[in-house]
Amino acid sequence: MVAETPSRTGGEAQPEAREQAQPEPQERKIRVLIAKPGLDGHDRGAKVIARALRDAGMEVIYTGLHQTPEMIAEAALQEDVDAVGLSILSGAHMALFPRVIEEMRKRGLDEVLVYAGGIIPDDDIPAIKKMGIAGVFGPGTPMEDTVRFVRENVRRKT
Repeated sequence: MVAETPSRTGGEAQPEAREQAQPEPQERKIRVLIAKPGLDGHDRGAKVIARALRDAGMEVIYTGLHQTPEMIAEAALQEDVDAVGLSILSGAHMALFPRVIEEMRKRGLDEVLVYAGGIIPDDDIPAIKKMGIAGVFGPGTPMEDTVRFVRENVRRKT
């Protein structure tokens, strides 16, 4: 932009080049949806991990309790998330997780990172990973491990 300023010598106004400060493009924060599928009524762990992710600089959306697979997938779509963390303690993971993955695929969310945490038997982990859950975190997992996992595995949107 060029502005004219009066000359100090009393002559004609001289054009003055003024740089407009362009804001630095900010990198988009990682957006994570934390969801509690099924009838599981305990959400302390989900809230703890949500806070850890938020404190690590991510945007976190917590769906609350008693979410259906359809509700979780629709929230992931509407919130334009990079990752979905599923928290489950009820033992229904082998029934609910495949339905969540299916609903996400129906909505074109194949590129969204999905991981899980909670009470999940070690014997179930290979089958869970095969269905499309990228990582499984049990009780006692350091928060830093989950934060690092999300950062290293999410496919960033521009």
